[in-house]
Amino acid sequence: MLKFRPLQLQSALLGVLCLFSVFSAPSGYAEDMEIHGSNTIGAKLAPMLVEGFLNSNEQGPVRILGNGKDNEKVLIGDKNGSPLRVLVAAHGSSTGFRALEAQTADVWASSRPVKPAEVQRMSVHADLKGLESEHVIAIDGLAVLVHPSNPINQLDTNTLARIFSGEISNWSEIGGADQPINLYARDDRSGTWDTFKSLVLGKQYPLHPSARRYESNDQLSDSVSVDQGGIGFSGLASVRKSKLLAIADGEAPALKPSRLTVASEDYPLSRRLFMYTSGDATATLAKDFVDFVLGAEGQAIVSESGFVSQNPLAVKPDLGDSVPATFRLLTQNYSRLTVNFRFSEGRTRLDNKAQRDLKRLAEFLNRENRTADDLLLIGFADQQTDELRAQMISELRALSVRKALSDLNIHKVSHTGYGHDMPVGTYGGETGQQRNGRVEVWVRDS
Repeated sequence: MLKFRPLQLQSALLGVLCLFSVFSAPSGYAEDMEIHGSNTIGAKLAPMLVEGFLNSNEQGPVRILGNGKDNEKVLIGDKNGSPLRVLVAAHGSSTGFRALEAQTADVWASSRPVKPAEVQRMSVHADLKGLESEHVIAIDGLAVLVHPSNPINQLDTNTLARIFSGEISNWSEIGGADQPINLYARDDRSGTWDTFKSLVLGKQYPLHPSARRYESNDQLSDSVSVDQGGIGFSGLASVRKSKLLAIADGEAPALKPSRLTVASEDYPLSRRLFMYTSGDATATLAKDFVDFVLGAEGQAIVSESGFVSQNPLAVKPDLGDSVPATFRLLTQNYSRLTVNFRFSEGRTRLDNKAQRDLKRLAEFLNRENRTADDLLLIGFADQQTDELRAQMISELRALSVRKALSDLNIHKVSHTGYGHDMPVGTYGGETGQQRNGRVEVWVRDS
């Protein structure tokens, strides 16, 4: 048996403690900033953004440690010789709201928009729908996943709802193999689940009780990739080894999530990823962090993480056969920017994301040495009772963006309306109609 003298034993114990501290954050320390909420954001994106933020302030090497709890990380940087600690706790979007409401979180990370009841509950502290509190940090596309050997390549949202409710239970019913369908879904605390429920299941279809539920996108995708009868949904950054399906909404063409279709929110299962803060009561460190995330450097990190950045990019789109000849002629010398302007209330009030996208568009023009003459705004309306009304609404929407750009000294941008043609969503659904009401931005080919 080995025997240690007291000093030798003390040294040995200190060595073990030092080794442990490499892998685990010491307990008992107060965090300088806490981010609570979505696993979609917190698993990878939020830690990358925090690390980028700390590094951007030249605060020395950033350590990423565990704290002994699943789905939680502590990032430690250096500020003026003192450690600066940030906690990222990723247990689901609803947990983030509760932490923000309890004032234990500085930032609520959410993969769904705030609910009206949550707005009301937080109203004594902040207006969570206000520009100073609601921050769109990235665009994600819900990926519908199957086993790589599955012959199905596309589904529409109605068929998808019937599958996840159990109404369709065998792949042979929709042209696949004679094999039972196994369902994989995110858990009830997940914003990914809330989004899927809203965009696909709605109020008509309940999730079948046989569905296996997951807290992690990556774990769900890995399970689907080894189950020949499996189908599930996850964030776009978690496709991994599964097969990705194209999705159609009503009469609109089926689309796979891509840089253009997701960033423009034309893809039927596109969704915004949010960070919410407490308005004017937000701590300075959290305000600076959110400003970094919304800026060009933070958005570049969004791209690196596998999500879709809001930094505008010119793309030559692949126009399908359903696109009218007049539209092809209108845009033949243009590429499309990966930004659509959408509206919060009525038909011409730009939403919070659009307010920030105006500035991003101005930065794009400056960076690419372009002018207002290079831009073309094309407005679209949701389904109306007649063509004349639709044309008027689509032109008013384009005009409202033109006016907002003029306020930023970008004057006399060309604009037109295209009525309610070329829908990206179903006419019958409220969500699809909202997506149809948009202004696309096109830039002249150089």
